[in-house]
Amino acid sequence: MARRLRPVELDFTASAPVRLAFTATLAAPPRAVHRSLAVETGSTPSWFTAVASAVPRDEGAGRTVRLRVGISFEETVLASEPGALHAYRVDATNAPGVTAMAEEWALSPAGRGTLLRWTVAADGPGPFRLALRLAGPGLGLSFRGAARRLDRRLTPARPPSPGSAR
Repeated sequence: MARRLRPVELDFTASAPVRLAFTATLAAPPRAVHRSLAVETGSTPSWFTAVASAVPRDEGAGRTVRLRVGISFEETVLASEPGALHAYRVDATNAPGVTAMAEEWALSPAGRGTLLRWTVAADGPGPFRLALRLAGPGLGLSFRGAARRLDRRLTPARPPSPGSAR
Protein backbone atom coordinates (compact mmCIF):
# COMPACT_ATOMS: atom_id res chain seq x y z
CA MET A 1 0.00 0.00 0.00
CA ALA A 2 1.37 3.43 -0.95
CA ARG A 3 2.18 6.01 1.72
CA ARG A 4 1.98 9.76 1.17
CA LEU A 5 5.33 11.54 1.40
CA ARG A 6 6.09 15.07 2.54
CA PRO A 7 5.66 17.34 -0.50
CA VAL A 8 8.89 19.02 -1.58
CA GLU A 9 9.83 21.52 -4.25
CA LEU A 10 12.67 21.65 -6.76
CA ASP A 11 15.15 23.16 -4.28
CA PHE A 12 14.99 19.87 -2.32
CA THR A 13 17.38 18.33 -4.88
CA ALA A 14 20.05 20.72 -3.56
CA SER A 15 19.18 20.62 0.14
CA ALA A 16 17.97 17.09 0.96
CA PRO A 17 19.80 15.18 3.71
CA VAL A 18 20.78 12.52 1.16
CA ARG A 19 21.70 13.53 -2.39
CA LEU A 20 23.20 11.12 -4.86
CA ALA A 21 24.31 12.50 -8.23
CA PHE A 22 25.53 10.63 -11.29
CA THR A 23 26.68 11.94 -14.67
CA ALA A 24 27.12 10.55 -18.16
CA THR A 25 27.90 12.06 -21.54
CA LEU A 26 25.60 11.07 -24.39
CA ALA A 27 26.08 11.61 -28.12
CA ALA A 28 22.39 12.50 -28.47
CA PRO A 29 21.48 16.21 -28.29
CA PRO A 30 19.82 17.66 -25.15
CA ARG A 31 16.37 18.13 -26.72
CA ALA A 32 16.21 14.46 -27.78
CA VAL A 33 17.26 13.33 -24.30
CA HIS A 34 14.68 15.62 -22.70
CA ARG A 35 11.95 14.30 -25.00
CA SER A 36 12.68 10.74 -23.83
CA LEU A 37 12.60 11.79 -20.17
CA ALA A 38 9.60 14.11 -20.24
CA VAL A 39 7.39 13.17 -23.18
CA GLU A 40 8.07 9.53 -24.09
CA THR A 41 7.50 8.36 -20.52
CA GLY A 42 6.21 4.94 -21.56
CA SER A 43 9.54 4.13 -23.25
CA THR A 44 11.51 4.39 -19.99
CA PRO A 45 11.61 0.58 -19.34
CA SER A 46 13.27 0.07 -22.74
CA TRP A 47 16.39 1.93 -21.60
CA PHE A 48 16.20 2.04 -17.77
CA THR A 49 15.84 -1.67 -17.09
CA ALA A 50 15.19 -1.27 -13.33
CA VAL A 51 11.84 0.26 -14.37
CA ALA A 52 9.05 -2.21 -15.13
CA SER A 53 6.52 0.43 -16.20
CA ALA A 54 6.17 4.20 -16.42
CA VAL A 55 2.71 5.56 -17.19
CA PRO A 56 1.97 9.27 -17.63
CA ARG A 57 -0.99 10.69 -15.72
CA ASP A 58 -2.79 14.03 -15.47
CA GLU A 59 -1.91 14.91 -19.08
CA GLY A 60 1.82 14.66 -18.41
CA ALA A 61 1.82 16.51 -15.08
CA GLY A 62 2.80 13.30 -13.33
CA ARG A 63 3.46 9.63 -13.79
CA THR A 64 3.15 6.28 -12.06
CA VAL A 65 6.35 4.23 -12.00
CA ARG A 66 6.78 0.62 -10.97
CA LEU A 67 10.25 -0.83 -10.49
CA ARG A 68 11.06 -4.48 -11.22
CA VAL A 69 11.69 -5.06 -7.50
CA GLY A 70 8.05 -4.21 -6.71
CA ILE A 71 8.46 -0.63 -5.50
CA SER A 72 6.05 1.89 -6.97
CA PHE A 73 5.97 5.69 -7.09
CA GLU A 74 3.31 8.30 -7.80
CA GLU A 75 5.18 11.36 -9.07
CA THR A 76 4.43 15.00 -9.87
CA VAL A 77 6.54 16.98 -12.33
CA LEU A 78 8.16 19.98 -10.63
CA ALA A 79 9.95 21.46 -13.65
CA SER A 80 10.46 20.57 -17.27
CA GLU A 81 12.49 22.75 -19.61
CA PRO A 82 13.14 21.25 -23.07
CA GLY A 83 16.81 20.50 -23.52
CA ALA A 84 17.72 21.58 -19.98
CA LEU A 85 15.84 19.97 -17.09
CA HIS A 86 13.22 17.45 -16.02
CA ALA A 87 12.45 17.07 -12.32
CA TYR A 88 9.73 15.49 -10.22
CA ARG A 89 8.88 14.65 -6.64
CA VAL A 90 7.49 11.43 -5.27
CA ASP A 91 4.05 11.97 -3.72
CA ALA A 92 3.39 8.37 -2.67
CA THR A 93 5.36 5.13 -2.55
CA ASN A 94 5.39 1.68 -1.02
CA ALA A 95 9.17 1.94 -0.41
CA PRO A 96 9.98 1.63 3.30
CA GLY A 97 11.52 4.47 5.29
CA VAL A 98 11.44 7.33 2.83
CA THR A 99 9.60 10.46 3.99
CA ALA A 100 10.42 12.82 1.08
CA MET A 101 11.98 12.29 -2.35
CA ALA A 102 12.66 14.13 -5.59
CA GLU A 103 14.73 13.48 -8.69
CA GLU A 104 16.29 15.90 -11.14
CA TRP A 105 17.63 15.18 -14.62
CA ALA A 106 19.78 18.15 -15.66
CA LEU A 107 20.95 18.38 -19.27
CA SER A 108 23.63 20.60 -20.72
CA PRO A 109 25.30 20.69 -24.11
CA ALA A 110 28.52 18.69 -24.45
CA GLY A 111 29.74 19.35 -27.98
CA ARG A 112 26.93 17.96 -30.15
CA GLY A 113 25.83 15.70 -27.31
CA THR A 114 24.54 16.01 -23.77
CA LEU A 115 26.02 15.99 -20.31
CA LEU A 116 23.29 14.26 -18.29
CA ARG A 117 23.22 14.57 -14.49
CA TRP A 118 20.74 12.54 -12.45
CA THR A 119 20.24 13.63 -8.85
CA VAL A 120 18.27 11.53 -6.38
CA ALA A 121 17.35 13.51 -3.25
CA ALA A 122 15.64 11.93 -0.25
CA ASP A 123 14.90 12.14 3.44
CA GLY A 124 13.92 9.60 6.04
CA PRO A 125 15.08 8.23 9.37
CA GLY A 126 18.75 7.44 9.96
CA PRO A 127 18.61 3.78 8.84
CA PHE A 128 16.94 4.80 5.56
CA ARG A 129 19.55 7.50 4.91
CA LEU A 130 22.36 5.03 5.54
CA ALA A 131 20.76 2.40 3.31
CA LEU A 132 20.33 4.89 0.46
CA ARG A 133 23.95 6.03 0.73
CA LEU A 134 25.10 2.39 0.70
CA ALA A 135 22.94 1.80 -2.39
CA GLY A 136 24.72 4.66 -4.21
CA PRO A 137 27.26 2.53 -6.11
CA GLY A 138 24.48 0.22 -7.35
CA LEU A 139 22.33 3.16 -8.40
CA GLY A 140 25.33 4.63 -10.22
CA LEU A 141 25.90 1.36 -12.09
CA SER A 142 22.21 1.20 -13.01
CA PHE A 143 22.29 4.84 -14.20
CA ARG A 144 25.39 4.34 -16.37
CA GLY A 145 23.80 1.33 -18.08
CA ALA A 146 20.57 3.26 -18.58
CA ALA A 147 22.45 6.23 -20.06
CA ARG A 148 24.25 3.94 -22.53
CA ARG A 149 20.98 2.29 -23.60
CA LEU A 150 19.22 5.65 -23.90
CA ASP A 151 22.04 7.00 -26.04
CA ARG A 152 21.91 3.94 -28.33
CA ARG A 153 18.16 4.42 -28.65
CA LEU A 154 18.51 8.09 -29.58
CA THR A 155 21.66 8.04 -31.70
CA PRO A 156 21.40 6.44 -35.13
CA ALA A 157 24.14 4.02 -36.09
CA ARG A 158 27.04 5.87 -37.64
CA PRO A 159 28.68 4.62 -40.82
CA PRO A 160 32.30 3.54 -40.41
CA SER A 161 35.00 6.15 -41.00
CA PRO A 162 36.60 6.06 -44.44
CA GLY A 163 39.48 3.61 -44.47
CA SER A 164 38.37 1.74 -41.35
CA ALA A 165 38.03 -2.02 -41.40
CA ARG A 166 34.59 -3.50 -40.87
